[in-house]
Amino acid sequence: MALFEPITTSKAPAAIGTYSQATRYGDTVYLSGQIPLDPVTMELVSEQLDAQIIQVFKNLQAVCQAAGGRLDQIVKLTVYLTDLEHFAKVNEIMARFFTTPYPARVVIGASALPRRAGVEIDAIMVLPDSV
Repeated sequence: MALFEPITTSKAPAAIGTYSQATRYGDTVYLSGQIPLDPVTMELVSEQLDAQIIQVFKNLQAVCQAAGGRLDQIVKLTVYLTDLEHFAKVNEIMARFFTTPYPARVVIGASALPRRAGVEIDAIMVLPDSV
């Protein structure tokens, strides 16, 4: 028996490296970083950061659903931004996808991200059976 279960969905971008979109261990799901790729074309959705942030949350939502969960079951987010001047924009858009209590979060400045994305977000989700 495998120690963990890989999670995959065609509703989020396919992995572009040696990783799974997410892995489930018990009732905890570890979501790999999502960048703003359209899951069908595998191209960056836009050069505009607003559109990129929205797409990242949509991609995370699709992976959560594939694992049997929802965004509101995310307990921890890590946000990577190539320009920390956009911190307020992340807060604004995140409020469209989450309500209180918000997950724990850290925002990290990154010099570059895959595919020239301006944002990448990974997450940890806990499914309700363990709460």
